[in-house]
Amino acid sequence: MKNLLALVPRLVLCAFAYLSIFIAPLRAQTTSGNANGVNATGSPASSLVSALPDSAKSAGSSGSSNSVIVLAASAISAPSGYQLTTDDQIATEVYGEEELRSVVRLNADGAVSLPLLGSVHLAGLTLNQAAARLTELYGKDYVLNPKVNVMLIGYAKRRFVVLGQVNRPGSYEMPEGSPGGIDVLEAIAIAGGYTRIAAPERISVKRRDQVLRVDAKRLARDSGKSFRVQPGDTITVGESIF
Repeated sequence: MKNLLALVPRLVLCAFAYLSIFIAPLRAQTTSGNANGVNATGSPASSLVSALPDSAKSAGSSGSSNSVIVLAASAISAPSGYQLTTDDQIATEVYGEEELRSVVRLNADGAVSLPLLGSVHLAGLTLNQAAARLTELYGKDYVLNPKVNVMLIGYAKRRFVVLGQVNRPGSYEMPEGSPGGIDVLEAIAIAGGYTRIAAPERISVKRRDQVLRVDAKRLARDSGKSFRVQPGDTITVGESIF
């Protein structure tokens, strides 16, 4: 019995040594996985962060924020049916293909330059249509069953012009968050409001190849009606004849 009790410490030490042989490799594997940006589920912990502008990267560098949160914060919630246009900035991603991530801006021709594909025309397409277009192109020759994501990162600078009887005639940028346009009354307010000889009922809006007539005096009385000024419009406030 005494001999058996004397063996107990040795058996315990042997058990710890034996377990350490298996535990050490598992720890090393876990550490390696975390260093490579792999989370507990085995999926990549990084998304488009490496391709985002520096300001977006720094926004997610503090605390426990991950790349998905950074990307979501950087993206803009575009209105339903919004169509991409010149100078819009977008982020593109092909799931599982890190080298195909890009943050690009549509050039004067409405195209972007993307890895492998080169120049691709996206102006006039919605985000979903752009994603479908890139899915088709990548799947045709480069990636098997690609999953493409396209996100809007920044709107192009959009301007309108106000002329005639306003206090500050000139060219103005659309306010942030109004890619679909602003109310004509807001546009006139941005231009300093009416002069004392303005005729709010005699406003013309030149939009591409057409001229629209607007009675802003009536719109001001009826809160249920409005007229939306779109990017590129030229508003002219007429002069009172009295």
